[in-house]
Amino acid sequence: MRAAVQHETGQDKLEVLDDIEAVGFGPGKVRIRIRATGLCHSDLSAMNGVLPQPAPFVPGHEGAGEILDVGDGVTGLTQGDRVLMCWLPACGSCPSCRRGQTHLCLAGFMNAGTPNFRRPGGDVFGFAGTGTFAEEVVVAANCAVPIPDDVPYEIAALIGCGVTTGLGAALNTAEVEAASSVAVIGCGGVGISVIQGAKACGAAQIIAVDPVPARREAALRFGATEAVAPEEFADAKARITAGEGFDYVFEVVGKSATARTAYEMTRRGGTLCVVGAGAMDDTFQVNMFELFFDEKRILPSLYGGADVLRSYERTIALWRAGRIDLEGLITHRVQLAEINDALDQMRSGTALRTCIEL
Repeated sequence: MRAAVQHETGQDKLEVLDDIEAVGFGPGKVRIRIRATGLCHSDLSAMNGVLPQPAPFVPGHEGAGEILDVGDGVTGLTQGDRVLMCWLPACGSCPSCRRGQTHLCLAGFMNAGTPNFRRPGGDVFGFAGTGTFAEEVVVAANCAVPIPDDVPYEIAALIGCGVTTGLGAALNTAEVEAASSVAVIGCGGVGISVIQGAKACGAAQIIAVDPVPARREAALRFGATEAVAPEEFADAKARITAGEGFDYVFEVVGKSATARTAYEMTRRGGTLCVVGAGAMDDTFQVNMFELFFDEKRILPSLYGGADVLRSYERTIALWRAGRIDLEGLITHRVQLAEINDALDQMRSGTALRTCIEL
């Protein structure tokens, strides 16, 4: 089959190969035909080395498709089922799962060190233990989550990570209050989902901050009440909050510099929610006096901060009710020269569809 492969970390091109084989099928596993996949910024972070990932590897962890085969011992799934890919499945028995914090389960990470693919030249890994930039994947059965017939594959793929992460940050982690003021730094796919989550919570003011004009325009369409460039952020704080700061500020970039800005733009007693995935050597610093004196809550949010299966269900319910726009996310995209050539090749003559979701 075909898959897009990155041979070395930092490589600026993906190579589409047709000699890839999905491996590992057997008891407890399922084989999935990928029908749609999203590109999340975490994929790019793995490609450039910000996030650790063995190479060579197939990027992609937002995927949806149909089950082609089911291994022995798998229950609740059958051939032909429509499913989305959960890249961080819960084992149900570890301490995190027993506490109800299934999104903190590490079982999924244990599979990330096992190759998902093979080609004549050797083993190939799948990003986050999946690798959805391929026509087929083999994953553990608990990675395959059935989706209703009315949910298109493209939408299901985005629910698999970006939408769940952004909505959950607002609804679960920060628990945005009605009539509050919100600022969102970084308005790619996850940031747009944070904006939609804040809107669903009833926030009165939602300020989108991004250096790209097209992203600022998109943020307004998805529910932001105002969109500003980074250099205009301080003025917006003074004008909208009388200099006090915002009730909630979401950092959706994954850099210490923007996290520090987010901290400074949060009011005393307010909430800074860190959603962006950053590098291990990028340190966010807060001095001990301001930490004590300002009493700002600093809340990291991983994969939406709650049980992902329940989050998937809630997202579909909000979409069906017209409370969030997921179709629009499919066209909210940024063109990236280093990946477009490979993705164009994959789209040509194959059923695989790609949603650029940055």
